[in-house]
Amino acid sequence: MDDSFLHNCLFFTANRLSRAITKMAEEEFAATGLTPMYGYIIRLVNGTPGITQKELSEKLYIAASTLTRFIDKLEGKQLVERKVQGKTVLVYPTPKGQELEETIRNASKSLHRRYNAILGLEASEQLSMNMESTSEQLERK
Repeated sequence: MDDSFLHNCLFFTANRLSRAITKMAEEEFAATGLTPMYGYIIRLVNGTPGITQKELSEKLYIAASTLTRFIDKLEGKQLVERKVQGKTVLVYPTPKGQELEETIRNASKSLHRRYNAILGLEASEQLSMNMESTSEQLERK
């Protein structure tokens, strides 16, 4: 059977890349006790205490309902806390969440070093820029 169509398919190749980088990220973030997504949420919350859930979901390009589930888990681990102001939900770091900042930053740096070592710095930066602009184009439809 001719499977060459898979190698020219953006859907297939993007998912293949996603699985590879996700595996790598999960390995690097294992030391934090968090998934990479939880780590990045905590970094955003630590960097902007009182950030709205709406802002977080926009920055992370995820649905509000998905973010709510993530925040529920992080609250359960006592890493963030929510405060409601009218109809707006604000997210703040807890001291425990703030303590993880350096460990999360180190995991993130380690991930970058790891894929830069494999791809080369210039190639990885170019790939990220191309993926960002391609995502924006496809989201505009």
